[in-house]
Amino acid sequence: MTNYADATTLNEPPRGHARIVYLGPASPHWEVYGDYGDQNMLEEFRARTLARLILLPRNDPQFRRNQERVNKDAERERISIEWELGYTNAAEAPAAAPAATLAPTPAE
Repeated sequence: MTNYADATTLNEPPRGHARIVYLGPASPHWEVYGDYGDQNMLEEFRARTLARLILLPRNDPQFRRNQERVNKDAERERISIEWELGYTNAAEAPAAAPAATLAPTPAE
């Protein structure tokens, strides 16, 4: 059985937009701002998002898993989201995998 509902939701415009902002190392760590869309829908999304993130700093391993869950929730609800993690440049952002440290080779 083919589910056509999934294909049609990809072509529809978002029903709202939310910004998820990292506030810093002191708790609460996160805030969710609804920029546009149905306020009831955005408030429910905000409550679900904060339940997943409120006690997690951005460098916690659980944060990455919960970030993916929030992304899937937003996709399911057709809410476009924007993450503001507080990194000022790409050098501060954590790499996907830690770089290997190479010992310097002696000059010949």
